[in-house]
Formats: sequence, structure tokens, C-alpha cells
Amino acid sequence: MKLTKKLLQIDPEATQQKITRFIKDYVNKTKAKGIVLGISGGVDSATTAALATKAIGENKVLGLYMPEKETYNKTDHKHVTLLAKKFKFQLKTIDLTQTLSSLYKNIPNYNPKDKLSRGNLKARTRMLIWYYYANHQNRIVAGSSDKSETMIGYYTKWGDAAADIVPIMDLYKTQVRQLALHLDIPPSIAKRPSTPALWSSQIAEEEIGLKYEILDLILYGLEHLMSSQTIAKQLQLPTKTIATIKTRWLQTEHKRQMPLTTKLEYRTINTDFRLARTTELK
Repeated sequence: MKLTKKLLQIDPEATQQKITRFIKDYVNKTKAKGIVLGISGGVDSATTAALATKAIGENKVLGLYMPEKETYNKTDHKHVTLLAKKFKFQLKTIDLTQTLSSLYKNIPNYNPKDKLSRGNLKARTRMLIWYYYANHQNRIVAGSSDKSETMIGYYTKWGDAAADIVPIMDLYKTQVRQLALHLDIPPSIAKRPSTPALWSSQIAEEEIGLKYEILDLILYGLEHLMSSQTIAKQLQLPTKTIATIKTRWLQTEHKRQMPLTTKLEYRTINTDFRLARTTELK
């Protein structure tokens, strides 16, 4: 197999139909009144919001935009407003500045210089708000994680990845961008550099160390059991680069799994005792 951009080309219309059927079916089977999701102005959440409105109708989709002082960006606000107007989903803005400030003040031995822990605290605070509205309004939470970032663990455990469904998680970032353009999401959003927005001027590709166009081909090769040496040779990259990505993939598997437990009984929850998510009692 030759690793080329062609491998990552999708049929956007067929992909849209599969995902919207999935969303609609899940909402109906769980008898939820709708969907709530975090909306940031980036391509992943924009695509998820657009798909959700097409699946169940704009009146049943609530987007929560949660800016805060440290990372506030006028472009985010502009994009979120544009998306809500275009796809007609409900939009609620919740400023997290005071909430986060209160958390910082009330955590014993809080260290403001620990950027990673501070950023993860923000992501988990956003999750708390999503689930408050989901509980209060009988909705399900739709996550916006894509396959690229999920495979390498580039997200906050129990934070931005916490959700009931994640409609685009089987699409690499470059594929999400293709689908976004098909959905008529403005190019300024579809092609915008991605950021988790956990601290100022954070850019995903800079932290990952690779453009998504290259990262996605590496991950595609690893997914299809190609050796690091073969991937490196085909993409004309150092073997060390492939090894680094592979290590990130393997070492972050704990993020993609439910908590482990000791095998003690006949059937163990989440190991050999699992039920369909929409199983009904007879």
C-alpha cells in the first residue's frame, strides 16, 4: 500500500448520511429530547453541530460556547455566531472566567505555573457544564473529537473527550475538513488551525510537531499495520518521527478505555459483561 493523500479522500455525501443516521437513531432509541455540545468556532465542533442539526433538527441542538478571559479570541466569537446563524441551532454563551477563578482560589496548593493541569481543569469544567444541561434538559452530550487527536491522546481525559456519542471520531482531521466543506461550513472555519484553547496562543499542530496532512498518513499506516520503517520511507520522514507518534498512540490507550478492574467473578463489567447501549428491559 502506498501512503498518499488519495487514501484519505472520503465520499462526503455518503459519510454525512451515515453519521446523521447514527445520530438520529441514537437519540430516538435513548428517548432523549435533543443534543448538547460544546461549540468553539473550530472545525470539529462546527462539523458535529452541523451534522446534529441535519440529523434531528436545529431546535433540538444546543451549542454551548464557553469563553474565558485567559484564552478569549474575537475570531472564536465571530465563528460561533456565524455557525449558529447558518445552521440555526440554539446557542448559549457561558463565560467561565469567574467559575475558573473560584476553582483556582479554592483548590489547596493550587499552582498557577502548572500549565497542563490548569488547562485540563478548564476542559473538565466545560464538561461539567455540558452534562448539567444534558441532565437538566434530558439531552445527550455529543463530543467533537476526531480520529487524529483521539489516536494520539491529544485531549483531556474526562474533559473534552467525555460524551455519550462522538459522531466524527472515525474521521481523521483532514477528512473532517473535507466533510466540513461539503456541509457548507465556511472555509475560514473548515481550514482554520485547530486549538484546544486551554492556554493563550495554543496551536495543535505546533504541539503535535506535525501538520495534520502528514500525521493522518502516519496514523493511517499504523492503523493498517504498516511498519514504522515502511511508513518513514514512503513519507520521507525520519523513523524516529514515526516511532514518536506510535509511542504516543500506544501509551495513551488508557485514555480510550473505561477504568480497568480486577477479574474476580463470572462476568466482569466492561470486559466480558457488556450490553447494547439501548438495551430495554422486558
